Amino acid sequence: MPGELVTTCWIRSRKVKFDMDDLKGMDRREAIKWMLAASATLSVLDPRRLNASNSGSGYGSDPNLMEVYKPGELWPLTFTKQQHRTAAALCDVILPADEKSPGASQLKVPDFIDEWISAPYPKQQEDKPRILHGLAWLDAESAKRFHQSFAELSAEQKQRICDDICLPRKAAPEYEQAAHFFDKFRDLTLGGFYTTPDGMKDVQYLGNVPLTKFDGPPPEVLSYLKLT
Repeated sequence: MPGELVTTCWIRSRKVKFDMDDLKGMDRREAIKWMLAASATLSVLDPRRLNASNSGSGYGSDPNLMEVYKPGELWPLTFTKQQHRTAAALCDVILPADEKSPGASQLKVPDFIDEWISAPYPKQQEDKPRILHGLAWLDAESAKRFHQSFAELSAEQKQRICDDICLPRKAAPEYEQAAHFFDKFRDLTLGGFYTTPDGMKDVQYLGNVPLTKFDGPPPEVLSYLKLT
């Protein structure tokens, strides 16, 4: 499993700056809880990105969100078997399994990313080439360094590659495009993971639960906010 500082680097959103020294005492999941609300989920679920441009020629009716669809039923999916393997391996580098929850690939986050880039909406189509080119780069870079595909590498070898692309602002010029790919892929991985029941449980999200009564915020919360 990656070290805490490096993993925190991987899950850092490009939109929010955090002092890394503040996070040294936290484990990976606790660090994610700091960042999640302001980072990947909002980035993925921003309604402005989900809506189609008014100037486009159209793409048919939106799906009926009350229905359950099988993968590929709404539109053809994109990933080949090799692309799916590479995506699954990278998802598990970003969010590996631990004692609290399964890894990202176990929760079918690669399927979510495949569905995302296959959708006909403008933002998803904008993301598609970045994701596909990035996955191809990962396999090419893995072959160049270690003579294997990314999915076949050891955890340490995967970490060495990800260390070079985990922060766009710190990436070497030759890794700049790959770093922007990683930034987008990380956003999608976090968004896919933390909108599953297991992901919500991991951050102790308690929304969408009917209450028979509401006693107000817990005393410890009010005390922390100095409202008592």
